[in-house]
Amino acid sequence: MILPGTGRGTGKAGGGGAPRMLRPEVAVARRLRCDMSLPEVQLWQQLRGSRRGVRFRRQHPIGPYVVDFYCAKASLVIEVDGMAHDVADRPARDALRDAFLTDNGYRLVHIAAARILTDAQATADAIVSLAARPLHRPADGPPPRAGED
Repeated sequence: MILPGTGRGTGKAGGGGAPRMLRPEVAVARRLRCDMSLPEVQLWQQLRGSRRGVRFRRQHPIGPYVVDFYCAKASLVIEVDGMAHDVADRPARDALRDAFLTDNGYRLVHIAAARILTDAQATADAIVSLAARPLHRPADGPPPRAGED
């Protein structure tokens, strides 16, 4: 039996403290996951789940930016480019984002939204193939150290 006033069974969650604060880009990423464009939705339907050991995240925050799709295993960023990427200051902002990503070691691939709408399955297969390939293929291990020829 639970006694009144003992704090058990009152339905109140304990803990106290300040409410959890999200980084602004995480909050933006969560909102964008709900507002994906049609090409992004179609591509996500093909990429979701693990195929050939390659997993993708959608609307993933990296630094101050939110990228459309990200594969951590391959450090691969996929950006879906529709007509909105060609207007106003968007090309300049995209160039800054692209420079930030490449400077920080990410491989970046831009995919036209029209290509996804034409054949989402083939586009996803090409992306998965790219992500499954390692960045380099050492033949017989690391190269010899200097003087060990």
